Amino acid sequence: MKAVIFDMDGVLIDSEPLHFEVDQMVLRKLNINESKSYLERFVGYTNCAMWQIIQNEYSIEKTIDELIELQMTTKLHFLEKSDYKAIDGIKELLEEIRLNKIPMGIASSSPRVFIEAVINKIGISQYFDNWISGEEVEKSKPEPDVFLKISELLGVNPDKCIVIEDSKSGTIAAKKAGMKCIGYKNINSGNQDLSIADLIIDRIPEINVHTMKELMR
Repeated sequence: MKAVIFDMDGVLIDSEPLHFEVDQMVLRKLNINESKSYLERFVGYTNCAMWQIIQNEYSIEKTIDELIELQMTTKLHFLEKSDYKAIDGIKELLEEIRLNKIPMGIASSSPRVFIEAVINKIGISQYFDNWISGEEVEKSKPEPDVFLKISELLGVNPDKCIVIEDSKSGTIAAKKAGMKCIGYKNINSGNQDLSIADLIIDRIPEINVHTMKELMR
């Protein structure tokens, strides 16, 4: 194991409830009433990919850029006023990985501005060598582009990387990239099929550097 790559939403921070709440709020402004279960299929998708699908399904007149701007302005406002903290066990895991001098990166479908707002909010930015948004690569999850790009930025071959993910699209992307994947069953991320992951956990404290090194054998 030469690098550990983290998804952000639902892995570093329990932010999926925020996404669901804000996205439902934006939909209501468009006179669309949809449940959380409708939005669960978009966990791991970029905002652009999500809104393209919803725009087509509901023939929304607003442009994708307008929808994303409304969504992100609202999310950043909610985040700023929230008391969100890192998911239980994350800071301890990050510290252990750092003490073992293993590079770490973030590969998230959220926009870069939201990634940076989150990691600064919960005080973990210092642990990461680099981070990248799915909006900065050609194809978002479930395609492997974002994981291949972060491994390139970290200077580590994909087959030497371990990914921690909470979504179906993210685990598929990690495996397509040729990486080992730990699937974290976060109940707040909805009903996600993580069966393709190499290891599935219910809590972050279930894993440590030794666990991950064993997974690479």
